[in-house]
Amino acid sequence: MYLCHVFCRSCFRCSPARFFTSFLGFAALLAIGAGALPQSMDDVHIVPKPEPHKSTLGMTPAERLKVDVEMVLVPVTVTDTQNHPVVDLAENNFKLYEGDAEKKIQYFSTEDEPLSVGILVDLSSSMANKIDAVREAAAEFFNNANPQDDYFVITFADKPKLLADTTQSFEKIQASLNAAQPKGNTALADAIYMGMAKLRKARYSRKALLVISDGGDNNSRHSLRQIKNIARESDVQIYAIDICDAPSILLTEKLEQRFGRQWLTQVTESTGGRTIALDNPAAIPEAAARASRELRNQYVLGYRPPPATENHKFRKIRVRVSRSDSFLPLQVYYRRGYVPRKDD
Repeated sequence: MYLCHVFCRSCFRCSPARFFTSFLGFAALLAIGAGALPQSMDDVHIVPKPEPHKSTLGMTPAERLKVDVEMVLVPVTVTDTQNHPVVDLAENNFKLYEGDAEKKIQYFSTEDEPLSVGILVDLSSSMANKIDAVREAAAEFFNNANPQDDYFVITFADKPKLLADTTQSFEKIQASLNAAQPKGNTALADAIYMGMAKLRKARYSRKALLVISDGGDNNSRHSLRQIKNIARESDVQIYAIDICDAPSILLTEKLEQRFGRQWLTQVTESTGGRTIALDNPAAIPEAAARASRELRNQYVLGYRPPPATENHKFRKIRVRVSRSDSFLPLQVYYRRGYVPRKDD
């Protein structure tokens, strides 16, 4: 999570891959970034607070926030026990805390604003029997998206590669995916790194990645720990669709996939997203549609944070949701905190 005004489109800083430049680049990232965590998961942004005396009629939430007081925005996803988005909650159903102190909710929105989103597609050799379902999943994700979304597609095998950008039509993106053939190892961490780096120049303040993969990482230059830390402090919400492979795979590959799922779940949950685990490739398209719908049906809570006394000190956030006892339990996803930046 990063502290920025809504009109700032560059709030992520990435580090080079090699040892010395990686150290310097990551230090620079920590010097300017800030992160936020999930009762389970979603983006936290710092943006200006609306002035109460100004009329906001007919304005978008982003326009209503373009003033001079910073505010923490906490997107929250709420689902029922069947993983269906719950969209009928009101502001009084939410309580918001920073540390142990309850904060007054000064901004509340349920509007479907556009976002900048990247799809990361695993094209390693093990995806050969799933690639058709993955191509369909990309179509389902975009079919359920906001037409104004800013998007791109990255494929990864031995290394990540930008397959398509917003300047291309979805038909061209689909054609590129159709022509791509699975081959090689899995550089998953490098792909996530590249996706977050690209979102540094994102058009919108809301940012997300969808990862579609079936295994652990075996070819990245960036360490899993490094990517987990960067993701935790980014303002990019990460979803993942993790597909279990056939029971006939080697034990070493099974262990690699199991570890990969654990790591990927930690990364997604640290950003306010989640990992959707599947054991049937035929379910990949619906999982992609579900992730897209969840991004479309979020609550955004805003509060004014206390002044930062020092940089990079992690502040915990809690969101509690309550409603009548006659309803079934809810699952709530959001980031667990953020890192403020002290004003100069």
